[in-house]
Amino acid sequence: MRFPLVLITFCLCLSSQTPPKEQASENKGMPPRASAADYQAHERAGAVTIAADFAEHSITTPQGPLSTDDYVVVEVALYAPAGTHAHISIEDFSLRINGKKSLPSQPYGMVLGNVKDPEWEPPESASTSKSKTSLNSGGSGQQPDSGPPPPVHIPIEVQHAMAQKVQKAAIPEGDRALPQAGMIFFRYGGKPKSIHSVELIYSGSAGKATLTLQP
Repeated sequence: MRFPLVLITFCLCLSSQTPPKEQASENKGMPPRASAADYQAHERAGAVTIAADFAEHSITTPQGPLSTDDYVVVEVALYAPAGTHAHISIEDFSLRINGKKSLPSQPYGMVLGNVKDPEWEPPESASTSKSKTSLNSGGSGQQPDSGPPPPVHIPIEVQHAMAQKVQKAAIPEGDRALPQAGMIFFRYGGKPKSIHSVELIYSGSAGKATLTLQP
């Protein structure tokens, strides 16, 4: 009987030494505007009003603007009488562009590798600086290298800051007290000028609604 007791004691010790998993930080979403009428479009879905703005390739966050070339962004808000709760899921939303097949929403994590910060500029490389200095001062008369520019490596701290901005701006999911607002992302790499019509389609726990947005 001693061996089973020793084994149980050993397992309990291991479990007590195992550190708890870190909980992922929760999406904060965007501050809801004063009313649904402050958005481009709004429609009722049961007791809930869905409101939205089409932001094209821009990610406007409370912490500063970002952009993405391969995704388009819709800022969505849900309104209802005080005390109302609703289950929110990005899977409840899809986007129809130019009357074509609707695009499913994408988790914000899929967008992180395609985010740009317009306020960040890559540092000028030493070789480029030397080349410019040589040309301006007469130098050796050699022509600058006409090959492709070297790849730009964004510092990890800049990437982390951008990821936090996107996460905090993404619409909160789950059972939520309304109003709630945030960004939803759809994969679309076309130019904004090629977009002639946009429809946001909602089909969720509150009901169904289709919003005609301004491209």
